[in-house]
Amino acid sequence: MCGVCGCGEGHSHSHDHDHSHDHHHHDHEHGAAHAHAPDLNPARMVRIEQDILAKNNRYAAENRRYFNERGMLVLNLVSSPGSGKTSLLTETIARLKDDTGIAVIEGDQQTARDAERIRATGVQAVQINTGKGCHLDAHRVGHALESLQPDSHSLLFIENVGNLVCPSSFDLGEAHKVVILSVTEGEDKPIKYPDMFHAADLMILNKTDLLPYLDFDSEQCIRYAKQVNPRIKVLSLSARTGEGMDNWLRWLKAELELQRIAYA
Repeated sequence: MCGVCGCGEGHSHSHDHDHSHDHHHHDHEHGAAHAHAPDLNPARMVRIEQDILAKNNRYAAENRRYFNERGMLVLNLVSSPGSGKTSLLTETIARLKDDTGIAVIEGDQQTARDAERIRATGVQAVQINTGKGCHLDAHRVGHALESLQPDSHSLLFIENVGNLVCPSSFDLGEAHKVVILSVTEGEDKPIKYPDMFHAADLMILNKTDLLPYLDFDSEQCIRYAKQVNPRIKVLSLSARTGEGMDNWLRWLKAELELQRIAYA
């Protein structure tokens, strides 16, 4: 949980406006649970964390209902910083935007630079800045939907804060978590951060064009990923050169079609 990674002070804030999903006002007690207060014993901390997750899951269920009613495919993109998440996203949008409606929710601690990169592709993006918070939550995503107003049968990418710990616990209402791992990272990331790789349905091994210059064992990395999550699907690609991108686009189109059929 987030208590181990240092997010806390400054993360708590109030949402004073009504949510279009009939979300009620709450104070984002999340920050309190992360603040390592000396007067909270471990049992009390566990109860607070469980309460936070339960509340998040209720908002996630409302988001999922919203998405399903509209036949949307929603993906929660997670990774370490520097995995090439935003570059992969912009390249994906360039190849798909003429075929399907696309919108993006960008999560970052500070700045709107990634959202600006997304808007430059011609699709709508909403930035969520989390401050010291280390992940997006379902309530913030629900508020972002008020601004986005995504089309029915569209594709929504949620680019989470760069972090392989906390986003694993927080459902946003997505159809799939997609974890992006760059070959510039260690091949042992899946066993170092097993919760994230266990929560993901798809792992994208990115920046494969750099493999000739690196001491990275792709096969071992994939074995580690399947060790913690036997059902995980793996795609290898390079967003920079385009190698392997067709497999990713085929996966996206197939998943979008399944969602459209299921919730026509």
